[in-house]
Amino acid sequence: MSKRASSHISNRSLRRGAAALVAAGMGATALFGAGTAFAADSKDTILAGASSTATALDQQVSAQSTAAKKAAESAKKSAESAKKAADAKAASDKKLASEWITPVSNYTLGSTFGTGGNLWSSGSHSGQDFVVPSGTAVKAVHGGTVVKASNNLDGAGDGSAYGNAIVIKHDNGTYSQYAHLTSADVTVGQTVTTGQVIGHSGSTGNSTGPHLHFEIRTTPDYGSGVNPVTFLRSQGVTV
Repeated sequence: MSKRASSHISNRSLRRGAAALVAAGMGATALFGAGTAFAADSKDTILAGASSTATALDQQVSAQSTAAKKAAESAKKSAESAKKAADAKAASDKKLASEWITPVSNYTLGSTFGTGGNLWSSGSHSGQDFVVPSGTAVKAVHGGTVVKASNNLDGAGDGSAYGNAIVIKHDNGTYSQYAHLTSADVTVGQTVTTGQVIGHSGSTGNSTGPHLHFEIRTTPDYGSGVNPVTFLRSQGVTV
């Protein structure tokens, strides 16, 4: 081969090599450019996701805080309502404890205190009769301690004329007595409150029909009675 031909081939090879290098450079540029763009897109996606997560967390924290606040307010209102109810009950109990009441409800007044006649061994009636059907609830007219109670038809020690009977001592030194009961539902030494059911009316002992014989006494025993209607009215009771 001549020197001229050899030189021509070498020049052509050089041109091809240069073209390949240029193409390779362009490819590398395109490749690196695409990589850069991909990295940028990935960064934006990550930042957007993080922002969305942070927003969701903020919303969750806010919702939990609101719920906790509402729960605290509800608990506070419940506590206040419970306190008001307790205070009202305490006031009611205190008022009731200081009050006196009639021993039965829906009654008709029968024989009065001091009425004379041969129905009573002493010649006069020692209490006030409240006419009610047998089995009517009999209530303590005031709080106190039971000092006599019997279902033996012996008047709790005051005589068989009283039948089944109860005597209660009160804080002002007076005593209330309940007689002719079907049953005495309390025992000696028991503390009772105003309005507590202590027995049920009947017609036991010396009785002409169902009623409650009621007395106010200055001692626990028979013979110390005072007018029970006058006494109850002095305590503000309507009889």
